Amino acid sequence: MTAFALAAALHAGFQLTVTVLVYPALAEVPADGWARAHDRHSRRIAPVVGLVYAALLVAGVVAVLEGPGVLGWVGLAATAVALGVTATLAAPIHGRLGQRGAGDDRLVRRLLVVDRVRCAGAVVGAVAAALAVLG
Repeated sequence: MTAFALAAALHAGFQLTVTVLVYPALAEVPADGWARAHDRHSRRIAPVVGLVYAALLVAGVVAVLEGPGVLGWVGLAATAVALGVTATLAAPIHGRLGQRGAGDDRLVRRLLVVDRVRCAGAVVGAVAAALAVLG
């Protein structure tokens, strides 16, 4: 469970950075610079997303195999919510934003809301996993 708690902490830190700093800055990009800014964002963040999510998945599988307690399951479930929201909501919104070539205020606002949901999942997952290790 310790490896998962560390991976979940990494994920929560990454997600908080995206929610508090990255997405608000991206949302402020004027329509005429949107396509370029979104493309740069997507290319730059992809390797970090891959690293963080790979660490979560590997450590999560190990945690499940070890048989986590209640708090461990809460951490795993909350993290799974964050990953699920990313796969089913955030990624498709990014795809639609990337295809449009200009900012779409409605989609950007939706992305910001979806991002807050996955941030909450990441933070709850990290806290629960840490408490599982400490308890």
